Amino acid sequence: MLLTSYEFIGFLALVIIINYLCPKKARKYFLLAASVLFYATAGLWGLLYIGAITVLVYISSRLIGKNQEAYAVWAKENKAVLPKEQRKAYREKQAGKRLLFLTVAVILCLGVMVIGRIPGLIAPMGLSFYTLQALGYLIDVNRENIKPERNFFKLSLFIGFFPQLVQGPISRYEELAPSLFEGRDFDIKNISLGVWRIMWGFFKKLVIADRLFSGVQTITSDTSKYRGAYILVLMILFSLELYADFSGGIDIVIGTAKALGIDVQENFIRPYFSKSLKEYWRRWHITMCNWFRNYLFYSVSTAKWLQKFSKFCRKRMGEAFGKRLPLYVATFIVWGATGLWHGFTWNYFVWGLSNWFILMLSEELEPVYEKIRGHIPFADKLPYRLFQMGRTFLLVCCMNLFDCYSSVGDTLGMFGSIFTEGNFGILFDGSLAGIGYSLSDAVIIAAGLLIMLCVSLLQRKGSVRERILRLAPPARYALFTCLLVAVLLFGIYGVGYDSTQFIYNRF
Repeated sequence: MLLTSYEFIGFLALVIIINYLCPKKARKYFLLAASVLFYATAGLWGLLYIGAITVLVYISSRLIGKNQEAYAVWAKENKAVLPKEQRKAYREKQAGKRLLFLTVAVILCLGVMVIGRIPGLIAPMGLSFYTLQALGYLIDVNRENIKPERNFFKLSLFIGFFPQLVQGPISRYEELAPSLFEGRDFDIKNISLGVWRIMWGFFKKLVIADRLFSGVQTITSDTSKYRGAYILVLMILFSLELYADFSGGIDIVIGTAKALGIDVQENFIRPYFSKSLKEYWRRWHITMCNWFRNYLFYSVSTAKWLQKFSKFCRKRMGEAFGKRLPLYVATFIVWGATGLWHGFTWNYFVWGLSNWFILMLSEELEPVYEKIRGHIPFADKLPYRLFQMGRTFLLVCCMNLFDCYSSVGDTLGMFGSIFTEGNFGILFDGSLAGIGYSLSDAVIIAAGLLIMLCVSLLQRKGSVRERILRLAPPARYALFTCLLVAVLLFGIYGVGYDSTQFIYNRF
């Protein structure tokens, strides 16, 4: 069920009405039933995958929790009886058992995810998203950050809450569970904020992203014809499409949850305003980046084997290099895993390692950058910040090219053609009209991007939706009418149109 489809709009309206009519204690079970129904529309086969993940995580978390409880009782009873060394040995033994439970569960869950992404099989909707969310919950239980959920149905709802199934965000249990399970009272403000957010997501997706899609599809369809400057155009168009598509989908997800009285974490904070790649990854797909940092990077960088290797390198290769080695290795593993999370192809793996290389190179060159900025008199002024933003945006555009072609060879060949074949005259002689955009398309895209830019600038001073709700009713209703009319008149949808799925659905 596509989030921009008529079916979803009708489904969502019905869910919101029934949700607030249900007794508070029953709402979580109703939302679970609605989530199962939503997921079933994508194919009953997918229910087997999410069901397997949920059962594995539930059983493993309960085993880990029981072990923790049993150890706590034992430690309390024997604190004054047994010597410290004996208590330490028993503690490590029990920690080893919990680690075994966790490891087996992680391997099995990742195995389910790998099977679901084998070429030729039908990839279940949102498989990688809910797998990471489930594993994050399990790791938090093992770390004793949270208590294991005893109610299987509540855990099922956390893992399979229907708005998040499509493309995230990847929520943490302690952040999502309170509002997900408590059943909040009907609040017209939440409904209004949610509807505004949903409509803004529709605008981004239907008016901007889906209209940009035709040009991207045209250029990537013929590697012999569209080369040189066309690839530069492609990188920019695809990066704009990707942002409008993904952030638009997240807006619909967060707006849906808000209308139901549920708080979901933000996933974007104006990423194309970033002045470095490091800053960009703090603003883009925030929940995914947080997941890999919290559950993979810290685990690898503090692992005993890596610390021993670091100690070995400090003795033989110098103190400075030995200390930085855990950062290099842990970050390499994180970005390699991030690439494979996007897809089991060399393109995504190389994309991940490209990010790793640039981030590590920037880390090493930071002292040099500081000296250079110290000699630039306008380094703290707007023109230089705009230069940094433009540089970062173009860098991201270059790496996004790995998402446009099916192989590393094609990607590098097309990128290289920018410098070897040039043909930059197409940017001025009207040739771009042949990539699938009419004059009206170009005007609508330009206007849509300008509106999106203005909203992003306004967001720096706080929520635009909150400020709109404080306006007088006539002004508020007029703005909403304009947004609705823009979606209805300029959106790409309707009978006979094959609606494009969200880009991140394939991950």
